[in-house]
Amino acid sequence: MIEQISQKVLVLPGYMNSGEGHWQTRWESLHAGFERVRMPDWDHPVRDAWCRALEAAVAASDGPVALAAHSLGCLTVAFWASQYASAASRAKVAGALLVAVPDPAGKEFPQDAIGFAPVPLEPLPFPAVVVASTDDPYGGVPFSQACAAAWGSRWRGIGARGHINADSGLGDWDEGRRWLAQALQGE
Repeated sequence: MIEQISQKVLVLPGYMNSGEGHWQTRWESLHAGFERVRMPDWDHPVRDAWCRALEAAVAASDGPVALAAHSLGCLTVAFWASQYASAASRAKVAGALLVAVPDPAGKEFPQDAIGFAPVPLEPLPFPAVVVASTDDPYGGVPFSQACAAAWGSRWRGIGARGHINADSGLGDWDEGRRWLAQALQGE
């Protein structure tokens, strides 16, 4: 059985957004209270603009929120928490699921993503779970483990699932929702 998530969940896709079949898109269509944060430009991400969009979404929320981030959305969360979040907004975040953290120094990192390096490596002010695949072309296990350790987050490996996106065959990805619920409970 999957634990219910009572908080509003802000969904943060990565580069080029999350299309049909992606676990984030499926979660939004299946569960009330899951809302995508609209970024200014999905195809030409700029850290400053993405972090400001996240700040506006969190600030506009009435109560506590959870964050469900994928890929570049994970880096957005890390930069937002360390450099952009107001104290009031930071306090609203009950927990986060950070999936497929990309390495800005990696050869596959999008060249038109501006300002996402170096990755902030300081503890997040809320509980989080970092999830990684052993064959993600955008970020390896050692990188994601280093981020999880620096952020004070739990780390979970899911085997060879690529970039943990629509091509990974996760369907509704109940396990990911369980991990998000555990982060919200501080587990």
